[in-house]
This record gives sequence, C-alpha cells and structure tokens, in this order.
Amino acid sequence: MELAPEQCRAARGLLDWTQEHLAVRAGVSRSTIRDFERHRHVLHRGTESLLIRTLQEAGVMLLPPGEHGPGVRIR
Repeated sequence: MELAPEQCRAARGLLDWTQEHLAVRAGVSRSTIRDFERHRHVLHRGTESLLIRTLQEAGVMLLPPGEHGPGVRIR
C-alpha cells in the first residue's frame, strides 16, 4: 500500500497527533513528515512502511484509492 500525503494528514487529524508526535512514534524526523505532507518529496519505502505501521498500530485504517481516492478511518 502507498501512503498519500493527504492520508497522512487525515490520519494525524483523526488521532489528534501533531507532525512531531507522529515523527517520534515512527522514529523519523519531523521535517520528513512535513515535507511529505506538503508534496515536497516522496518517502523512501522503509520510511513509508514505518509511518503506515505506526498509524495502523494506533488504530487507523488506511483505505486504498477507489472511486473517490484514498481514505482513512478509525477502527
């Protein structure tokens, strides 16, 4: 699964997490998350996997792109 910048922002919103909080939980830099969410760069596969795992472990379901694009949902 690929994580879209919009999904990352929406997932953080559902969890009420800041970029800093996600960065600490995932073990990445805040600037990585900031730049990704602003479409400044694409994530490395390993970093993307860390973010996906962290969000899923926190209870977020990442929905694949469908008719209306990718989405997020709380379990």
